[in-house]
Amino acid sequence: MKKSLFLLLFVVSTKLFAQNSVIEGVAFDKAAAAPLEFASVSLFKSADSVLLNGQMADASGKFKFEKLQAGTYFIKVQFVGYTTLKSSLINLSAGQRLNIGRLELGLNQQFLSEVKVTGQQLQSLNKIDKQVYKAAQFESAKGGTAIDVIKNMPSISVDGMGEISVRGSKGFLVLINGKPVQTDASTILSQLPANSVENIELITAPSAKYDPDGKGGIINITTKSGADNSTVFVNNIQGGLPSVRTYGNAEKQQRYGADLSFNYKKDAWDFSASANYLRNDNAGFRDGDVYTIIGNKKTSFPSKGERSFDKYNYGGRFSLTFTPSEKHQFSIGFFAGHKYQDRVADIYYSNQNTVISTGQVIGRSDYFNPNLQNKQGNFMLGNIDYTRTFSKKSALNFSALFEHAGLEGSTKNRNIEMNQLVQNTLSTYKNPLNGFRSKIDYSIALGKGKLESGYQYRLDQQDGQFIYSVQEKGNTGLVVAPQFSGDVKAKNQIHSLYTQYSGKADRIEYAGGLRYEYANRDLNVKSVSSNDYLLELNNLFPSVNMLYSFEKEWKFKAGLSRRVQRTNNFELNPIPEREHSETLERGDASLLPEFIYLAEAGFTKSFSQGSLFSTLYYQDIKNPIQRVNSVYADTILNRVYTNADKASRLGIEIGANYSPAKWSQLYLGANIYRSTISGSVLNYTNYLKNSDWVYSINANVNFNLGSGFSVQGNVNYLSARPTVQGKDSGFLSPNSSVKKTFMKGRMTALLQWQNMDLGLLKSNEQRISTWAPDFYTTTNYIYEVDVFMLNLSYNLNKMAKKLKLPGSEFGEKEF
Repeated sequence: MKKSLFLLLFVVSTKLFAQNSVIEGVAFDKAAAAPLEFASVSLFKSADSVLLNGQMADASGKFKFEKLQAGTYFIKVQFVGYTTLKSSLINLSAGQRLNIGRLELGLNQQFLSEVKVTGQQLQSLNKIDKQVYKAAQFESAKGGTAIDVIKNMPSISVDGMGEISVRGSKGFLVLINGKPVQTDASTILSQLPANSVENIELITAPSAKYDPDGKGGIINITTKSGADNSTVFVNNIQGGLPSVRTYGNAEKQQRYGADLSFNYKKDAWDFSASANYLRNDNAGFRDGDVYTIIGNKKTSFPSKGERSFDKYNYGGRFSLTFTPSEKHQFSIGFFAGHKYQDRVADIYYSNQNTVISTGQVIGRSDYFNPNLQNKQGNFMLGNIDYTRTFSKKSALNFSALFEHAGLEGSTKNRNIEMNQLVQNTLSTYKNPLNGFRSKIDYSIALGKGKLESGYQYRLDQQDGQFIYSVQEKGNTGLVVAPQFSGDVKAKNQIHSLYTQYSGKADRIEYAGGLRYEYANRDLNVKSVSSNDYLLELNNLFPSVNMLYSFEKEWKFKAGLSRRVQRTNNFELNPIPEREHSETLERGDASLLPEFIYLAEAGFTKSFSQGSLFSTLYYQDIKNPIQRVNSVYADTILNRVYTNADKASRLGIEIGANYSPAKWSQLYLGANIYRSTISGSVLNYTNYLKNSDWVYSINANVNFNLGSGFSVQGNVNYLSARPTVQGKDSGFLSPNSSVKKTFMKGRMTALLQWQNMDLGLLKSNEQRISTWAPDFYTTTNYIYEVDVFMLNLSYNLNKMAKKLKLPGSEFGEKEF
């Protein structure tokens, strides 16, 4: 009896022991030399190739199969954009814990190709906190800038003024290859060539490890580089055909440019460089109507005239990365560039004064207002990074960035009546900026997840000189006006600490964290008097994200975070600027930052011919910053930045891509939300509340016609939307392109038709209206339509993953 019991226990323990073998390893991105997070890992029995188990690699690329019997196995690793890897046979002994090390996936060159359209789908990848889109799908953007790429995303819209919104919010954080850019988004993105953009990542519910800047979330732009041990060269040139419509503008528009990128990668060394020049003028016209009421007098002054832009920018970047071993990586980067813009607004006004009580006209006059505004800046910055990876699944990263921006500009404004100079004003400024950012991050594998913590310090200093000179009728020479001139010194410092834990359990991926921040803002204004404005803030920014994977490619995700939309120095500057005849613009030195809670929940569904997602979201905004108007004089409106009390947005966004056949590809993105904003504005007694539905639609269709020919069309539409004092009209931008490839795909010719109109669609124009009891203003801005561009591109080898080139950190937000 005892012998039988012993044999039974021996057999049971042997089977249990035999079923306790383990296979573990790391899914690895060979091109980027980094772990491949959330890759799909499958375990097969070699004898009959039966699938035994499958899982997602964690955030560190690690996977583990437990409770296995002794035997022979193989593993497959898959990820979107990479070639599927099948391991060699794995012989597993009873009770053995076998670490097979890295399974390195190479990039799928067909996925990366920019010139082969056959069978290529719009690639969109959903992760726990973001959606990733392939930039190569949007041919209408080629030869342009990153703005032309991102405006096709479902959450993003671009209006007639070139201002970018994410879910209706103009404030958001821009990352270039994961590095924060504390700048005006349209300025930094307008200097990044569209041809260098690889992916666009929309991070709508950011975690605590990211800067909390931006109420709309984060846009991360990843750029291209070469594959392993390769030399890559890409060159693009473009030119514009003569304008179809000139709008009576005094000068012909010029449009041409070129950009090139070079990457050399050999073993431990990775060198990248790029340079670009882009001249992109725009013709245009504006038609406005304004009236003001002062006492018993109403002054009306409708206007018409040219509003055009001369714009160019150029720059060069380089980066060098040295990876002597798996434990150490060093990298440096440098950027130098120049941005220039002239805005011509030569406007004709018809002025009429009326007694309100009687309707009697007491005065009429016509005058011409030639206005030239110039903005330009030289940008230089450098960054250094170091990463130390330890054996215990942990890593330490240090980075620092230095920036100098020499910003300057002027506005020349004249009023001419009956060929006589009535008033001449000149505003000039010099506003150099110096910025610095440093941070240190530490991550370690803990349990089934990863713990990350870090500290960051940010500093920017700006020393501005603003001079306003006036020449009145009958006088000679310009005289400085002290009340409109002065010096503004700004210093912003931010200390922040964060910690975050992320991991995966069965079908659930999760991340939660907390960020603490101390911010100090010191503004000194010297004009007719001297004043100091100091603001100190202590804030916590929590975040929680979750992603649950169902069967049959369904996924559900939800997120919650707190964010801040900071004030920039332009919004704070209280010294007035005569922008043009009817507008005096100034900031508010006491302006408060906006604080926002973001919540979202949604699902994604992948299927053989495409994918679909839908997300419901809510934004609760405190101290929303608004640019509002009041009456300064009978023919001048005072335009001021101020805080309203609160705002909210409740909306839903959807996106779908579908390939019904190998020769066709369809994409649709839509966003609809209810926008509400309320508060007291300036000295007006009425409490204002404005609410309305807003929607945007971005659609794209691509057809392959064979023999290297393809045709694409896309449309971007943004509906009318409310402001605290009025409404901005809808904005339509349809585009199309025809592409032909040569030399086995290395040479590409692309003809683009931008802002299609044909006199039928009212494309590329926008009306902005505001009102109050004592004024009304509406202006229709009409921008050039039916623009034709020709682009030629030559690729020597394929570009692959990120090209880690630095982007401006602080200066361009003040441009």
